[in-house]
Amino acid sequence: MLLKEEKKAITRLVLLSVGWTVGLDRFYEGRTRDGFLSIFGWGLVFGIFFFLMPCQGYQYSEGVKNAIDQSVSPLIVLPLGFGVYGLVMVIRKAFRLFRQFEIAE
Repeated sequence: MLLKEEKKAITRLVLLSVGWTVGLDRFYEGRTRDGFLSIFGWGLVFGIFFFLMPCQGYQYSEGVKNAIDQSVSPLIVLPLGFGVYGLVMVIRKAFRLFRQFEIAE
């Protein structure tokens, strides 16, 4: 059977992998403020990313032939940067949980 530390690491890892955008792992750990900040942050990243993309609505589908003429907002770098940073933090936490599971005695 699994030890208590191993079970805890597996549970947190599953919550991280399933609900990282809504902060399920943080809610499980009892850090509700961090969970709400996670929801707000990822919502902001995805919302700004989709708002600044040039492929929106009917006009884009009509002008696919002129896709090379579509201008991309230079502000797209901000949500992309924050998104990459967030993904790196999620992956880093996943590896920390893997190590916690591995060294549990």
